[in-house]
Amino acid sequence: MAKAMILAAGQGTRVRPLTKDIPKPMIPILGKPVLEYIIEHLARHGVKEIMINVAFMHRKIEEYFGDGHRWGVEIGYSYEGSYEHGEILPKPKGSAGGMKYIQDNSGFFDETTLVLCGDAIIDLDIGAALQEHKAKGAIASVVALDVPREEVKNYGIVVADKQGKILSFQEKPSPKEAKSTLASTGIYIFEPAALDHVPSNEVYDIGSQLFPSLVAKGLPFFAQNRFFNWIDIGRVTDYWSVLQRVLRGEVALMDMPGKEVRPGVWVGLNTHIDWDKVEIEGPVYIGSSVKIEPGTKIVGPTWIGHGSHLRANSTVVRSVLFEYTRIGEGMIFTEMIVSSRYCVDRTGHTTYVGDDRSTLRWGDARG
Repeated sequence: MAKAMILAAGQGTRVRPLTKDIPKPMIPILGKPVLEYIIEHLARHGVKEIMINVAFMHRKIEEYFGDGHRWGVEIGYSYEGSYEHGEILPKPKGSAGGMKYIQDNSGFFDETTLVLCGDAIIDLDIGAALQEHKAKGAIASVVALDVPREEVKNYGIVVADKQGKILSFQEKPSPKEAKSTLASTGIYIFEPAALDHVPSNEVYDIGSQLFPSLVAKGLPFFAQNRFFNWIDIGRVTDYWSVLQRVLRGEVALMDMPGKEVRPGVWVGLNTHIDWDKVEIEGPVYIGSSVKIEPGTKIVGPTWIGHGSHLRANSTVVRSVLFEYTRIGEGMIFTEMIVSSRYCVDRTGHTTYVGDDRSTLRWGDARG
């Protein structure tokens, strides 16, 4: 079949504060880390040997996924860091550098390898992508997706000829300058020989360094234009909109946890809700041990994480509450991501608990 490499060493700076306490691949969607969806998808397609490069908060990934047996796969980790002044510091080696580090150590990439970013959910037909890669005799392939011209400025754009052979790349061009509307999805297929073009012991990137070098050498390097769902959490605002889509049921293979007790309202275990005294418009998920006081109004799509507490007469509209979040009495939270320590509005503006300039009151439900 093929092996897989999941890139999970980045710091996730563009999705702060979501990544204050967890690495980006562990950001939850319907209570499950993004990375778990990727591993499940690989397992469904028979990809069983998976390496993950890790750096920042690596233990959170390693402790959750372990050796992968729960998913019927085998997972290995490659830590990227250095020992300086008595401390171990995370130091990512770049996407290609991280693969070369593994290859130099064990020769793991001895067959066709699928490379994915650890922060995007996909439903790509992996078998078809591998078949096309092999049929073209490619040393490397980039899985691309057609995007509307006005959106090219958000992506790395791939320029290819009629046969799909890659001619050049444009990093986030303006709609006027874009020579194509094919966006790289950060999903790549490599033959082992591709790594011969990566220097050892250097920080080296796939997109900005390895790919231009393959083009310059005229090697068989192709783009695949496929249609599939690619849900990328590049920014905090993307996270909010992704959850809205998922809660509305627009994304396949993402089932609501809990029990559907009313149309469009799912609840976890040990919840107590006096339905006559609250107003709930689905789709809404209410996690286990959540307390909802009388006079509360919830408008979906909304996710309320386990252990949260909504005080009397509070209103939560189209929002995401992480676990153990307490919403103050009479407070109105609209289109926000809220945790026990911070809240982020739709534009990405963050407010922390205790900021006296904020009129909102919320906190930790555990106290």
